[in-house]
Amino acid sequence: MRDVRLGDDIDDFCVRCKRIMNHDVVSVMNGAPAKVRCRTCHSDHDYRHEQAPPPKVDARKAALFNEVLKKVDPEEAEAAAEGEVEEPAEESVAAAEAPAQAPAVKPDKKAVKGRAKK
Repeated sequence: MRDVRLGDDIDDFCVRCKRIMNHDVVSVMNGAPAKVRCRTCHSDHDYRHEQAPPPKVDARKAALFNEVLKKVDPEEAEAAAEGEVEEPAEESVAAAEAPAQAPAVKPDKKAVKGRAKK
């Protein structure tokens, strides 16, 4: 495989688009791309070797969530702490997927006509 040159087209994770997109090589160090420019949004960033950054997890929020979960259901809290969360029952999934009906509201006459009289 040949060395990477300036202007070459490579795939990389774009920090702005949040996807693996086509990039142009902007700078090269020791034969490897150092900075790239996204061909979609034109943002420059360091070459990330097509690796997405790890998701940000707030440890404090997770600890508070687990504390509340322990008070509600201790068995489920242990499973959540271990990373083993059970799937919800099919009945609750079907109820959650059912659309809620909105109450009928009469339109305002002024809003229908466009502008209010002075």
